[in-house]
Amino acid sequence: MLNGKNILITGGTGSFGKKFLEMIFMKYNPNKVIIYSRDEFKQSVMRTEYADKVDMSKVRFFIGDVRDKDRLYRAFEGVDYVIHAAAMKQVPTCEYNPFEAIKTNIHGAQNVIDAALDRGVKKVVALSTDKAVNPINLYGGTKLVSDKLFAAANAYSGDKGTRFAIVRYGNVAGSRGSIIPIFQNMIEKGETTLPITDFRMTRFWITLEQGVELVFKALEESKGGETYISKIPSFNITDLAKAMKPEAKLVEIGIREGEKLHEIMVTRDDSRMTYEYDKHYIVYPHFDWMDLSKHLLPGGKLVKEGFEYSSGENAEWLSEEDLRKELKKLGF
Repeated sequence: MLNGKNILITGGTGSFGKKFLEMIFMKYNPNKVIIYSRDEFKQSVMRTEYADKVDMSKVRFFIGDVRDKDRLYRAFEGVDYVIHAAAMKQVPTCEYNPFEAIKTNIHGAQNVIDAALDRGVKKVVALSTDKAVNPINLYGGTKLVSDKLFAAANAYSGDKGTRFAIVRYGNVAGSRGSIIPIFQNMIEKGETTLPITDFRMTRFWITLEQGVELVFKALEESKGGETYISKIPSFNITDLAKAMKPEAKLVEIGIREGEKLHEIMVTRDDSRMTYEYDKHYIVYPHFDWMDLSKHLLPGGKLVKEGFEYSSGENAEWLSEEDLRKELKKLGF
């Protein structure tokens, strides 16, 4: 599907963009991959880091911000597929700089939509987050609006125009700013006590590879408006801490502002439009103007009414030993 195509990634110098660049050349033979981001230093580092890993003759680096519609219009010329990964993601930063978060996460999403529609992009897949589900912080609120914009954008594309879909997952294991490198840094400094915001806290376990694979799936089969969610195991934060340093003393410090006890990917309210597949869920759009029968993929089963996909009520869990094995795979 992506062979011979031009693909652009907004926010392409982040953790996802790097893994996507690596994996797309492993699985496909694209004509061109465009890394679109606003940080020239990160682009320079990425260019050097991947010089011997991928065919750099097919990689382009565009300096640009999703807030800049004119630059997006230029960058989207001749592009077949767009993955929208650019966002302000740090919860405290968004809380303290709400207008900036709105400009990037909401206005930026609208700019991506407009540019994709007007430049004839075939498909756009936007990355979402568990924090967009029942949001309790500004970051989650902006991503909820972004998700709604991308789903509704299909109304403007007609029968043969741009298709927009969404991929949702939580914190990626080992990614920058996640709890694993924070714990690792403390352990390397010789700390014998690890802070836990709440001993009841759970999270989903997803790797960057799994996140990229889900995007590939959405690019291949989405028909417009779907939200893709991987079936993945849960773990207790206390088990993660013990897996990283068994002898560490765990201290409960209290949940932070804007933080949830559990990650939720599908709400009970969305259950009436959620279908379960072998390795993922799809939340289908619910619009009066959309014929859902044309969007449903074979092999799916409507979940039970009231179903909620939460890390605290999952069917699959990673034990302390399981986590130790997964951490080793990630190099921790």
